Amino acid sequence: MNMKLLSLPCRYTFNRYLYSSCSVKDILNTQPEGCKKKLKGWARGMRKMKNNIFLDLDDGSTHRHLQVVVPKNKVPDLLSYGCSLEAEGVLVKNPNNQLELVAESINVYGSCVVEDGYPFGARKTYHPEYVRQHLHIRPRTATFSSLLRLRDKLSCAVRNRFAEDNFIEINAPVLSSNDCEGAGEVFVVKPDSDDLIKEMISKEHQSPMEAFFNGQTYLTVSGQLHLECMARALTNVYSLGPTFRAENSKSRLHLSEFYMIEAEQAFIDNIEELLSSIEKTTSTVVKQLLEHSSDEIYHYRKVIDASKDNDPVNMVNVPYEIISYQKACDVLEKEKCFKNKMIRGKPLAKEHELFLVKYNGQKPIFVIDWPIHLKPFYAKAIPNNESLVYAVDLLCPNVGELCGGSVREDNYDILKEKLSLIGMEDKLNWYLELRQFGNVSTAGFGIGFERFLQVLLDVQNIKDTIAFPRWPHNCKM
Repeated sequence: MNMKLLSLPCRYTFNRYLYSSCSVKDILNTQPEGCKKKLKGWARGMRKMKNNIFLDLDDGSTHRHLQVVVPKNKVPDLLSYGCSLEAEGVLVKNPNNQLELVAESINVYGSCVVEDGYPFGARKTYHPEYVRQHLHIRPRTATFSSLLRLRDKLSCAVRNRFAEDNFIEINAPVLSSNDCEGAGEVFVVKPDSDDLIKEMISKEHQSPMEAFFNGQTYLTVSGQLHLECMARALTNVYSLGPTFRAENSKSRLHLSEFYMIEAEQAFIDNIEELLSSIEKTTSTVVKQLLEHSSDEIYHYRKVIDASKDNDPVNMVNVPYEIISYQKACDVLEKEKCFKNKMIRGKPLAKEHELFLVKYNGQKPIFVIDWPIHLKPFYAKAIPNNESLVYAVDLLCPNVGELCGGSVREDNYDILKEKLSLIGMEDKLNWYLELRQFGNVSTAGFGIGFERFLQVLLDVQNIKDTIAFPRWPHNCKM
């Protein structure tokens, strides 16, 4: 079939090169002295001198600012701290050998009158709790914009690590029919419209909670079970996405919505390979960040007065120490300083985890060989000691548990019995069926993304690691 291209009149012409982007970061890195540039951003500081006004231009690309020199005869009326602007001029070196832009023209896009209620003043510092009350403006603070850039670099580094070993990224569903951990800490999903629910109820006595999907549906607590499906076809898979927990906790380490790095690998049936995979993930990711973003990392840590004992380099130095749960209990039972007494056979409290990290010189430490009743149903029992399972927690400074993982139970009959004991045999029949056809052993782990940032940067409150934190009684915006 012959087709003729329509000859349409061109209504608009423009020079694409005229609009090529130029960031403060690019300029400070390349130092193009003598070049004429046009920059856009926000005034983060202003100093008035006899003949000029000096302002710090911030466009969000870096924690460093570019000084703009504005002759007083070119100062627009609305130029002030916090305003958005465009400045055009020539880049020159000042007497201190620092690059600056001498403005030939300057245009204010949006004014900012601090007295009208802008919550952050120039050259002032604020407590994180106060800053958190202004989530919509928080990214404009130097500290939090730095955090957001590092968060972006961390997600890139995670994807790079897995890509290098040919892992395939899976977009695990946010809506799920199962509670992976079996702990019941789930948010239930249903339509808001009562009329829609009445219209969709398809069975007599069907619950309104089941009307839309013909079954109770939740916001996901983990993508693990879905990744186990994928690993049995693609071998090495991972996901990086949101998860949700309905815990009534406002602690510095808990959120109701957070992100998880989860990985699953086929043909792994022992704890040693699993530890190696976890260790490679954390160490290579931090190493990449230190290689490419160390300036921003150490700037941020200096601003928040991070502990020097919690050096991110410790995450790079491998191998990590390994201790069994029983050996960990031996260490903890000798100490008398805990608020929560250590009881062998019970889960480790946060203070116990942090003590073990301190005991290890503020370096990461694996705790392995856990009692079977302390870990979820899917953890595989150790063949020679079925009271223990092939499970691991990676403990790190500032947060305690950063990562949890296990070799998964791959025996059909054993898993069927476990599911029957917790009343999940029918609901997770599909999960059991994975062990019935072309089955292989798998192992995997999950790393809390926000906790990873807490370890790396020594952020004390997890609510300051994510743009829009959600926790009990708080879901602003």
